[in-house]
Amino acid sequence: MNTDNTKVGHSSRKRGEPHKHAVGKSAPKPETKARHKAKSRNHGNKRTKAATRAPTHEKSSKYQWLNQKYGRLRARDWLFIGGLALAALCVGGWFLVRREVPDFRPAHQFAVRDPFFFSAAHAAADPVPVEGNRITLLHNGKGTFPQILQSIAGSKATINFEAFIFNSGQVGDQFIEALVARARAGVEVRILLDGIGSGLSLKNSDVRRLEEGGCTFAYYHPTRAFRLDRLNRRTHRRVIVIDGRVGFTGGIGFSDEWQGNADSPDHWRDLHAKVEGPVVAKLQAAFQQHWFAATGEMLATPSHFPLVETAGKLRAQVITSTEFSLAALPLMQAVAIASAEKTIDITNPYCTPTEGHVYLLNEAVKRGVRVRMLLPGKHNDQPWTKAAGRTCYGELLKGGVQIFEYTPTMIHSKTMVVDGLFSILGTSNLDARSAAINEEIDLTVYDQDFAKQMEGIFEDDMKHTSPYTLESFERRGLWERFSEWIVLPFQSQL
Repeated sequence: MNTDNTKVGHSSRKRGEPHKHAVGKSAPKPETKARHKAKSRNHGNKRTKAATRAPTHEKSSKYQWLNQKYGRLRARDWLFIGGLALAALCVGGWFLVRREVPDFRPAHQFAVRDPFFFSAAHAAADPVPVEGNRITLLHNGKGTFPQILQSIAGSKATINFEAFIFNSGQVGDQFIEALVARARAGVEVRILLDGIGSGLSLKNSDVRRLEEGGCTFAYYHPTRAFRLDRLNRRTHRRVIVIDGRVGFTGGIGFSDEWQGNADSPDHWRDLHAKVEGPVVAKLQAAFQQHWFAATGEMLATPSHFPLVETAGKLRAQVITSTEFSLAALPLMQAVAIASAEKTIDITNPYCTPTEGHVYLLNEAVKRGVRVRMLLPGKHNDQPWTKAAGRTCYGELLKGGVQIFEYTPTMIHSKTMVVDGLFSILGTSNLDARSAAINEEIDLTVYDQDFAKQMEGIFEDDMKHTSPYTLESFERRGLWERFSEWIVLPFQSQL
């Protein structure tokens, strides 16, 4: 029997006495709190570093396929080459796909008054004038929108509506309500809008209002299409045809900028035309051309192409520009300018004349023709386009062409009157884009009384201009000169 105070299985160490250790082993030093915390931090850091290293390894293995060879090149090299090819396609589709525009600079061989002038000017379009028309000139939104809305309200069978600009807003609401009302009354309403000009500013809810109201709706060259070459080719046309008997065309867009009567900087100056008579069939054919391209539907019915009786005495023609065709409009402009003997009055909002335009206008001045160009002033919604056009001002002014800038608001009219006899009104600008890329529509009229009206409008607009002289051009500021230089590579697109 063990008589001492120890217990079996327990150490006989007295309270407070340290543990005895095996011989040759030193006792560990007691840990302090600070050292314990440092160990914990180091251990935590190791875990964190390990955790962060793991995704890097996973990421490298995830994209390892980029370094795998496919043929002679690695995958990432093939991707780079494919990206370059796609970029080349985009650039080619944007800059190189265009109509053929000959550099046509005819000599002065005959006058506008000569009987064969009309056919010669329209040689690349339809050289035969359409007789028996009435054309009413409409000014600004205040004078134009009520006329169109009245004709829409009176429609009985068909309404065909094509526009470059149709935006959501007060003007857009007016026309949506009018078009839906006629569709619900049983009229066939077709609406064709440009995929960029309207597609970016027309709400999807407004499109649904039109479709749910019974209208047939389509975008021309929609932006969601995979045809990269089409993105740059827009319909710049404004065509409305009611029952195949009444038509409207001109420069006006269906947006709030065109409200009012050019009475403030927010209300633009513009000119439109109401057309009656046989030439309306030409406007309808222009709509049919684009509608078929967009939808595949033909409109060869009597309700679209009725027999239209004579409505007046004007001889007129419609010139359209279409993709992959000979550019008819610049050829007609060239013949008209080359045939002038007295006066040429041009109003245009986006004027970037080509070298051919500059040459022909200066040649006209040399033979005694008074050439005046009425262009936007400080109120201009496309300053880069103005900069591109300004590069030509010096040569034009030195050649004797007179340039005037409209001061009250943005002027958007697109007109030309030659020798008080031949008039052009429509959607085309005096630039390379209208000549070679955009799809335009213009109305030409060969009549002295009509030309007199057009000249009167030009003179009224001239009352609100300031001259842009050669001195103004030579004294332009550094920013203007820099902007002219920066847009030179893109001049064909502006």
